[in-house]
Amino acid sequence: MKTIGVFTSGGDAPGMNACLRAVVRTAIRHGMEVWGICRGYQGMIEGEFRRLGIRDVSNIIQLGGTILHSARSEAFRTPEGRRQAYENLKARGIEGLVAIGGDGTFTGARVFLNEYPALRIVGAPGTIDNDLYGTDYTIGYDTAINTAMNAIDNIKDTANSHERVFFVEVMGRDAGFIALATGIATGAEAVLVPESRTNIAALVHMLRQNFERRKRANIIVVAEGDDEGGAVEVARKVQARLPHIEARVTILGHVQRGGRPTCMERVRASRIGMECVRALKEGKNGVMVGIIHRDIAYTPFEKAIKHHQELNPTLLQIVQLLS
Repeated sequence: MKTIGVFTSGGDAPGMNACLRAVVRTAIRHGMEVWGICRGYQGMIEGEFRRLGIRDVSNIIQLGGTILHSARSEAFRTPEGRRQAYENLKARGIEGLVAIGGDGTFTGARVFLNEYPALRIVGAPGTIDNDLYGTDYTIGYDTAINTAMNAIDNIKDTANSHERVFFVEVMGRDAGFIALATGIATGAEAVLVPESRTNIAALVHMLRQNFERRKRANIIVVAEGDDEGGAVEVARKVQARLPHIEARVTILGHVQRGGRPTCMERVRASRIGMECVRALKEGKNGVMVGIIHRDIAYTPFEKAIKHHQELNPTLLQIVQLLS
């Protein structure tokens, strides 16, 4: 393989630039030519390609976001769009792709490969949600939970000062990994996640007991995909039953996507990026490169997409026992 392309797609995640840097430098040192594709699949269709050399990825390992940018692409959902993308790849002699992204990215890659089997595509798991099957940690997750943890620590200071109940919403539309990790790390009184049904009555009972014990500052961490409707709705339902409490809602939102990647984030992303190039050289195709128990693992796109990683039930018990 002489020429490869690399792109980032879907939601941005801290560590994507570190992964990109590793892909480019590993490929060049193996004698390959590297094209960066801007704005994901949409840029692939519109011909937004740029040659990348070793110096082009200097001083980016510490940056959040992605220097290649990302975009949604309705056009890539159509056969015509994918045909145009393939023609653009072919015109530059690109034989293999490294796709850095999550569920949607790998779904698109799988369809692309079915239509154009001459291509080779390997994926790097780039998503803060940590919900992809086939890797212990996704690129972006470690930074996101540290960002959320620091924010909740700050909120806890004011909760203690004013004897308030704070309902803090973190990202996690379909998965509660961020909520669970940050809830444990900040000593939250409760963590509400999409994987288990929220019992408002039990939450109210716990808060009432805490106030009776004169524990006036309480933190409730809520994943945005919680079945009761997120932090705003949960707070409304709780306050309707406990009108005397002073409740506040904080939605952390996209602050969790940004920021400088942590040390472990950069190390994992660099390792995965390097292994993606090796996988292409070895002829692997249609797989996501992950790390399981410190070892590199290759998971077919279809399996990575369909079999989401599950929450550890022991961690849910920790919240209940230590609150």
